[in-house]
Amino acid sequence: MLTGKTVIANISEEVKRKILDKKEPGDFTMNKKTKKIVLLTNDDGIEANGLKTLYSTFSSDDKYDVRIVAPDRERSAVGHAITVFDPISVKKEYIDGTFCGYSVDGTPADCVKLAINAIIKKKPDILISGINRGANVGENIIYSGTVSAATEGTIYGIPAIAASVDSFRDLDYSFAAAFIKKVADLILGLKKFPKRTLLNVNIPAVEEKEIKGIKITRQSDVKFRDIFIKRVDPRGREYYWMDGQYETCKCDSDTDFAALRSNFISITPIQHDMTDYKKFEYFKKAIIL
Repeated sequence: MLTGKTVIANISEEVKRKILDKKEPGDFTMNKKTKKIVLLTNDDGIEANGLKTLYSTFSSDDKYDVRIVAPDRERSAVGHAITVFDPISVKKEYIDGTFCGYSVDGTPADCVKLAINAIIKKKPDILISGINRGANVGENIIYSGTVSAATEGTIYGIPAIAASVDSFRDLDYSFAAAFIKKVADLILGLKKFPKRTLLNVNIPAVEEKEIKGIKITRQSDVKFRDIFIKRVDPRGREYYWMDGQYETCKCDSDTDFAALRSNFISITPIQHDMTDYKKFEYFKKAIIL
């Protein structure tokens, strides 16, 4: 079992054996350029500390050319929405006086589309979305702007990682960023990466020494129970605030939610092909037109 500070050092065998070494027809062919282009985005906005920590971590390595293209404000839970009926503005952004990328008046998916087709004008070697405040597990993945931005990368044939920490409070993201960089290093060291696949990484919000290890997981069916808080504005009009919490889930131990609750880092390979292959043959026989 990988524990404490050995998690990052020993990730190679765990991830490569279960995900990265499995070759399939049509896998992404990795770019052999010496300087790798890393596209960073998120749904928490350009000022989010998780994004800035990722930028600092990757920029400290000379083999990476790091570009940020991220929403100009909070865009959580917008899913895979894109902007089609309004113009999308962009603005140059700086960290400590140094140019780092662009903020975009659009959704996370908009940011990826713009980055590839109009801003960078080159295909990034890898896309990383995050580090998100709050886990993206179970049915929550459907609503996640973080995961959707990474999914948009896979649509363009770019290996992608969606990274989240299981807390809605701002934490020290140093360990999470170092872990994500290690995963990215592994991916970029491969000849190929599974086609249409992204890695959804969720990291427990505990001290590094409390992390028990890494689990390659499947998506759970844990649900987020919606709570609507009714209020009345000064003019007597009713309005609602949406809130909620995860429902109690007896999830199997190999799922994302169970891994997080047991203080394991969860890595779930997911894809945007929504075909239900288990029911494919059933409906071919059941529906005769």
